[in-house]
Amino acid sequence: MELRHLRYFLALASSLSFTRAAERVHVTQSTLSHQIRQLEDELGIPLFDRVGKRVALTEAGETFLAYATRAIQEVDQGVGALKEVGDELQGRVRVGATHSFNLGFIPECVAIFMKRHPTVHMSVQELSADNIVSQVRSGDLDLGISYRPAALSGLVFEPLYNEEMVLVVGTGHPLARRRRVRMVELHRQPMVLLPREFATRTLLDECFVASGAEPRVVAEMNTVNPMLSLVERIEIATIVSGGVVPPGRALKAIPIESPTPIRTPGILRRKADHPSPEVRSFSAIVRKLGFNSSLPKGG
Repeated sequence: MELRHLRYFLALASSLSFTRAAERVHVTQSTLSHQIRQLEDELGIPLFDRVGKRVALTEAGETFLAYATRAIQEVDQGVGALKEVGDELQGRVRVGATHSFNLGFIPECVAIFMKRHPTVHMSVQELSADNIVSQVRSGDLDLGISYRPAALSGLVFEPLYNEEMVLVVGTGHPLARRRRVRMVELHRQPMVLLPREFATRTLLDECFVASGAEPRVVAEMNTVNPMLSLVERIEIATIVSGGVVPPGRALKAIPIESPTPIRTPGILRRKADHPSPEVRSFSAIVRKLGFNSSLPKGG
């Protein structure tokens, strides 16, 4: 089945006349009739009743009409979207991102986008995950770059890649020489973690329960940099995404297993929205860089 078969079918279904339908799609009547026959043969069921010069949709034709109409509309909208991307974009894109993504991922996406579309106004806010959800839901943000929220009511979440979390300790910590650490080995270990209202903390607590470990959470902080600074200064540990541990610091990142805590970042948007060309273009860049982030790194 090809697109032309659907277009010929829709032309005939709307006019119920081979003459008018052939004129509309710019082919001869015999060509149109032959193409409709091909479509019916492929589907294995008549779509039209032909009585003399009269044409009427069969029950199967009525059923197929709604689906064929929707398919052609989707294709035409896709072609239109591609044409829009080729034009000079003029609007704005409003993005909310959590702290860890603003360290490198989002600036890289914005830099690529601004080089391609210098006339688009970019607005990026660093927000908590809860604020991102509420502002995307209210329409104050076009996109959120965060982790999957617990409730997706009215929202769409598009996963980007899986992100392993690691144990981080200072270079003088007893675990600093380890190549890997099992989650159960963190039992009674002094730790600084995110507060319990964070989805990441919920994930970590579930991993601790699964392994039978109960760490001593001696401090809670709501941003990553202060946590890392504390770990650098005293004999304490934390668990963060591997990508946020800066090089050149007196810190050691150690993979965790049994289980390995894994988060899934993604793009958050309103389900009811029809994204603008500007938003679609920025989303495409985020997807591409997110895909590259998921690829194995050399070395």
